[in-house]
Amino acid sequence: MSYQIPSQTIRIVLTGGGSGGHTFPLIAVARELRKMSQKKGQSLELFYIGPDDFAADFVRQEGIAVKTILGGKFRRDWSPGNLLKNIVDIFKIIGGLVQTYYYLLVLMPDAIFSKGGYGSFPVVFWGIVFAIPIFIHESDAVPGLMNKMSAKFSRTIFVSFPDTQRYFPRHKTIVTGNPIRIDLVAERIDPSRAKELLKLDNKRPLVLVLGGSQGAQHINDIILDILPEVIDRVQIVHQTGNKNYQQVQREAEIVFREIIKSEENKQFYHPYPFLIETDKPVPHSLKFLYAAADLIIARAGSGLIFEIAAVGKPSIIIPLPWASQGHQLKNAYAYEKSGACVVVEEKNLRTNIFSDLILRLLQDKKKLAQMSKAALSFAKPQAAEVIAQYLWSRGL
Repeated sequence: MSYQIPSQTIRIVLTGGGSGGHTFPLIAVARELRKMSQKKGQSLELFYIGPDDFAADFVRQEGIAVKTILGGKFRRDWSPGNLLKNIVDIFKIIGGLVQTYYYLLVLMPDAIFSKGGYGSFPVVFWGIVFAIPIFIHESDAVPGLMNKMSAKFSRTIFVSFPDTQRYFPRHKTIVTGNPIRIDLVAERIDPSRAKELLKLDNKRPLVLVLGGSQGAQHINDIILDILPEVIDRVQIVHQTGNKNYQQVQREAEIVFREIIKSEENKQFYHPYPFLIETDKPVPHSLKFLYAAADLIIARAGSGLIFEIAAVGKPSIIIPLPWASQGHQLKNAYAYEKSGACVVVEEKNLRTNIFSDLILRLLQDKKKLAQMSKAALSFAKPQAAEVIAQYLWSRGL
C-alpha cells in the first residue's frame, strides 16, 4: 500500500551519483521530464537525494533541488584497511537511512528513478518501505550490486546493452541505451564548419581525447608520449581532468621544448581541464568538438560510449582496467562488436604501436566511414525520452 498523497504536482526523486556515468543520465532524464511537463502543462518537482559529491554539484547546476545524505560503501575486499573503512561506513549508511527517511516522508514522491551505486541505497530502501514506484537504469554491460538488489522491487528496469537483460527479469526489462545529453548531439554541425568556428586547422584531422568525467592519468601519459610521433600530422584536443591539467601542461611544455623542438607544432595541441556543455563555439565546447572530431580516444564508461555513438564518430576505446567488476572492459567489447571502435587495453598501450594505430585509422577513410556508420547504428539517442515517458505514464 502506498502512502502517497494526491497532488496536482508530480514529484520525482532522482538518486545515484559518484561519477559522470551516474550523473549525466540523471540530468538527461530530468531534462526530458521538464519538456514533458511544459508540453502537458502539469507542474513538476524534481529532487535529487544522494551524497554531497561530484553528482550533487552537477545536479545543482540544473536547478534541481538537492537533499544531501551521508553515504557509505561496502567493500567486498576485507583487507585490514578496508575492514576499518567498512566499519566507519556502516555508521554513515545508518545516518543516510535516517536522513532519507525524513526526506521521503516529507516529499512522498510519485516515483523514484535510481542509477544505482552506493548513494542510492537509502533512497531505494525507503522507497520499497513506502511502496513508491521504483525505476532503475543500468548503464554498464554487467550490473552493479545495488541494481541487482533493487531489481526485484523495481517496476521497470532499463538497460543500455542488450546482453544485460540476462541479469534481470525479462518481463520488466527494457533495452533503452544510455540516456545522453541530447543537446550535445541533436544538432548536426558540418565538421569543417565546426573546425572553423573553433579556430582549428581544417587541413589536419582532429583527435579528441576524453579521459572521463575526472580525467585519466594513464591516457594523459600515453598522449604525451605519442606527441613526438603524431603532432606533425594531426591536431589534438585533450581533456585532461581538473586535477591533472597543470601537470599535463608542464610536461607538454618539456616535450615540445626538448623532444619535438618545434614551437610551430605546439599550436596543434590543446589541453583543457574539462570540456563544457554549451551552444557557443568556444574552444572547449564539447558539442562543437564532437562535431569537429575525426577520431575520438576515450574510456569505456557507458555514457561516453553512447555519446560517441550518437555523434557517429570512430573511436579508440581504452577501458579502465580496475573498474568495478571489470565493467568498462565488458562495455568496450560489447561496443566493439558493432564495428564502431577499436579496443586497446591499458596493458597493451605502447607508444609506437598506439601512435601507428591512430595514424593508420586516420589515413583509412573507408574504415573510418564504416566505423562511423556502425556507431550511428548502435546509438540510441532517444533513451532519456523513453525513460522519461515511462516515469511519467506508468509510475504516476
